[in-house]
Amino acid sequence: MKIQVDGRKARGEKRRDEIIAAALRVIERDGVAGVTHRTVATEAGVPTASTTYHFSSLDDLLIATLISCARDMATEVYWMIDRARSRGSRGAEEVAGLLAEALGPRRGRTMAEYELYLLAARKPELRPAARRWLDVLTSMVRHDDEVAFRVFLAGIDGLLIQGLIDDEPPSAEELRPVVDYLLKPR
Repeated sequence: MKIQVDGRKARGEKRRDEIIAAALRVIERDGVAGVTHRTVATEAGVPTASTTYHFSSLDDLLIATLISCARDMATEVYWMIDRARSRGSRGAEEVAGLLAEALGPRRGRTMAEYELYLLAARKPELRPAARRWLDVLTSMVRHDDEVAFRVFLAGIDGLLIQGLIDDEPPSAEELRPVVDYLLKPR
């Protein structure tokens, strides 16, 4: 039995993903305040009607963008954990490398993700999407001590926020001792 793929549905999903990616680029460049159906449509190279078809409100678009970021981050963290485990590492080197990447070459995206994340403090409808990445991380990482794990996550958030306001992004070597400390068994 051959399964038939609906081409229209696949094209619609592809268009939706392109719009989400464009929204993230607009946020990287102009902040959340720069997001309108028109600016995102222009960035995506699609008619404005496409953005309003897929996302009836800007909140719907921002929620989808937050969820997309959480999914991408979860995938990245999953593979980072997998690499660390395969090498018998506690993960300090891998986490420090991920942070350095987020604060260096991917600084704009990290800033956009935090702007979306913080927007959830003002917009309750965005909060479930903002909490999603924490839920995903919690489900992926084995931990025996809930308090220590929350301290670790808060420390990572702090390192990222501090790194975003630094004039020069910290290197993985500079971040490693702090990450190592956060990972120490209590």
